[in-house]
Amino acid sequence: MASNTSKTARASVRAGQAGQSGALSVLGEFKYLIPLANGRFAYVRNLTNGKTNHLKTDSEAFVEEIRVLSAAGHGAKIRAELGALSEAHPNDGWADTEKRLVDAGVFEG
Repeated sequence: MASNTSKTARASVRAGQAGQSGALSVLGEFKYLIPLANGRFAYVRNLTNGKTNHLKTDSEAFVEEIRVLSAAGHGAKIRAELGALSEAHPNDGWADTEKRLVDAGVFEG
């Protein structure tokens, strides 16, 4: 069966399912962010369209993808994930990523 997801993306998703910090589902909770390259990139899983996008965390595309998810009602869970990533990987810049999203008004309204 053909897939629109690259072999590398599928491997990362499988690896994320095996590990706890990058897990896609924890006790039935859906994970939106799969961290890559020490926080410089992330796979962003979008429930609204069913796609997983590979984005640079300091890009405008990342901000817009999170904005779409937040507008669809997923903002609180994404902020919780960012906090957990920041705590688990303090040197990977997740706190800065969250601050950029807050400054861009992604989680408002």
